[in-house]
Amino acid sequence: MRDLIRIVFISGIILIFFSCKKDNNSLSQSDSAIRYRYFNLQNQGWKSKNHLQTVDNISFTATEVPIQYYLLKDLGNTDVIKVDSIYEENKRERVIEFVFEEKDQKDLLQEEFTHLNYKNAVEYMSFKIQNDFKIVTSAKDTINCTGAIFERSFKIAPYNKLLLFFSNVTPEDKVQLIYQDNLFKKGTLKFRFKEPILNL
Repeated sequence: MRDLIRIVFISGIILIFFSCKKDNNSLSQSDSAIRYRYFNLQNQGWKSKNHLQTVDNISFTATEVPIQYYLLKDLGNTDVIKVDSIYEENKRERVIEFVFEEKDQKDLLQEEFTHLNYKNAVEYMSFKIQNDFKIVTSAKDTINCTGAIFERSFKIAPYNKLLLFFSNVTPEDKVQLIYQDNLFKKGTLKFRFKEPILNL
């Protein structure tokens, strides 16, 4: 009887040892897969296809940007497991880069384009323009822009850039960005993102 207990005990220890080793091995495979995905993101480029529309010498370009890009930019690539876990918590967020540019590279915030004085045009771009954007998902849900950041170039760059933020969008959803242009009075512009944002 004592020998039987000893055999069962030894068998149990061996079984625990091999199951722990297997768990560690699967964990390291998972880590490797995550590291490989982020390596590809950094080396193959991150932007989805640019969507460009031109109306009366003003070009409007919309580009969807993966959240992982901003996380890597902010946190670096030394701990991609941490980056991936933060992404998993925020994967229902969408970021779209939106660029305005005049054909002759004039400053679009001048009164000749906006019919506002320069200060009011900057204020509109900084605080009100987010209300002009929404997205429609493939499930036909309409989601308003939750925030916009106006990247001031102080007349150095020949364009104006916004970062637009949308919440509660399923990662697999294909979206259409709708811009109701109240600043330059160019009407409604639609940008359809037909492909998933990123195939990591």
